[in-house]
Amino acid sequence: MMQNHDAFFKLNGGVLVKIRRIHHVAYRCKDAKETVDWYVKHLNMRFILAIAEDFVPSTKAPDPYMHVFLDAGGGSVLAFFEIPNSPPMGMDPNTPKWVQHLALNVETLQELMDAKESLVKAGIDVLGPIDHTIFKSIYFFDPSGHRLELAVETNTSQMDMALDRVKWDMLEEWSKTKKAPQHAKWMHDGSTPPFET
Repeated sequence: MMQNHDAFFKLNGGVLVKIRRIHHVAYRCKDAKETVDWYVKHLNMRFILAIAEDFVPSTKAPDPYMHVFLDAGGGSVLAFFEIPNSPPMGMDPNTPKWVQHLALNVETLQELMDAKESLVKAGIDVLGPIDHTIFKSIYFFDPSGHRLELAVETNTSQMDMALDRVKWDMLEEWSKTKKAPQHAKWMHDGSTPPFET
């Protein structure tokens, strides 16, 4: 098995950096106000900051934007840019819609089901819950077309250990074959995860 290098990155000069958390994740949106209102209403996020500039600070390009930030819980921040001078927003036509998504954690299955009921009552199409063995999820789209997932963890320590033991081997096999490795087939066939031997 390969060495575990999770969350560590070797940089020039031999300095090890440990990532503490995601500071924020930023997406484009069609309308900043509509986006903030939607996330506040449907996901109970708190609107925490708005930044607007006529020039992009990093590139100095003249491109007015509104940048809004929402509290996604646990120190996580979700941000959006509205950039009206760019061509209309689109998605990558070569990537299926289910691939790129933002998954948000809820604490209990009841909260997940309550969220689904609330979203459906608001006229939002919701898929799920889908049982992924280590978590259950519902899926839906925001007003800009971003796919969102709400997930509740259903894992056990035995499952976590079993998956941790095979992660590097799975990645190596996938890298060579581009076929789904079967090291954790218990996640899909209903069998019991293996104990460490």
